[in-house]
Amino acid sequence: MVTMLIIVFVLAYAAIVFEHPLNINKSASALLGAGLLWTIYAICDPDTHAIGHELAETLAATAQIVFFLMGAMTIVEVIDAHNGFQVVTQRIKTQRLSSLVIVVVGVTFVLSAILDNLTTTIVMVSLMRKLLSQREDRLLFAGMIVIAANAGGAWSPIGDVTTTMLWIGGQISPANIIGSLILPSLVNALIPLAAVVYRVRGRKVVAPVVRPSEEHSTSALERNVVFYLGLSVLVAVPIFKALTHLPPFMGVLFGLGILWLVADLLHKNKDDEAKSHLTLVHALTRIDMASIVFFIGILFAVATLEHTHILSALATWLDAAIGRLDLIVFIIGLASAVVDNVPLVAASMGMYSLEQYPADGFLWEFLAYCAGTGGSILVIGSAAGVAAMGLEKIDFLWYLRKISWLALIGYLAGAAVYILQTSLA
Repeated sequence: MVTMLIIVFVLAYAAIVFEHPLNINKSASALLGAGLLWTIYAICDPDTHAIGHELAETLAATAQIVFFLMGAMTIVEVIDAHNGFQVVTQRIKTQRLSSLVIVVVGVTFVLSAILDNLTTTIVMVSLMRKLLSQREDRLLFAGMIVIAANAGGAWSPIGDVTTTMLWIGGQISPANIIGSLILPSLVNALIPLAAVVYRVRGRKVVAPVVRPSEEHSTSALERNVVFYLGLSVLVAVPIFKALTHLPPFMGVLFGLGILWLVADLLHKNKDDEAKSHLTLVHALTRIDMASIVFFIGILFAVATLEHTHILSALATWLDAAIGRLDLIVFIIGLASAVVDNVPLVAASMGMYSLEQYPADGFLWEFLAYCAGTGGSILVIGSAAGVAAMGLEKIDFLWYLRKISWLALIGYLAGAAVYILQTSLA
């Protein structure tokens, strides 16, 4: 049975990695893999009661992440529908590329910690189309946005899906992860930024030709209310968890209800046609359900490896073969540049128990940093990179030549800072 499970998982994983050459959506591969793995497990193990209990545990753990993601993504879609992100973008005014890249990286780093790295990447890459006319400049900025978004998401419990998974799983706490990773993550973004600032020094911003735009469908009051309330809801989630000890998804859903009520009150005097695209109902239709389904599939797939003790056996082998925990986690981070970091972190959570490695320890903090930022090394290594690749049609080899080395030195520098910081503590 173990051999069959490993073969199916590797094949499903390979299908996810080679999603574009195969032209098969990774969500389909994840769901198919999860279904086959649980089917094989159920057929080969006669203890159906135990399997049913394990499946129920997996469902409960996965549902928390899914509900959280759905709530957060809906809030972001509502803000975007109200043109709320203009509150940030309209303040970016500079005539030098070096100054602009500093502003863009800074805004991306902060915004990805408050929202998430995927949403921030989409917003910032879209903004670059309005600020830069030369494609090469936009590609360079898109690469820096990917690095900054992943770095900014790594130190925030709501900034990256993998960090959120560790938080919901009890491996990290918000205050501790922020304090421990903000400096390494900042170094991760600043080292590549310094190289790019030097590269574009002395060059002017070449803005695209401004065309008459359509009138905003929302007023300044509506944009500001929805933007600041939506961000406040997301920022308040860790506080809500600390005060109530309820799971984060409950805080997001509670906040979504508040935002929904306020949005309905803001538009209560408008006719149905005028407010149709501004409602929460419309926002729910715009969230990326394919990504959510992918998370469901891959988490259920990894759960079978956990319940059959394959992951614990792998952890034992890694400890015997490599021995050093920091090196093992460092390798996991590099691997996240090739494959999706979600299953890597899910696998690590199954490989190492909280009894052996307590919450807020070196393993979980370093894993949050490495898995969160290692994906920047290749354009396919993170959701932010894939989003930027799709928006700007970034070529894999172009990213490898121009951006990968920047992301790598940032990754190495940040890892060194964290290890030094830990040794001095």
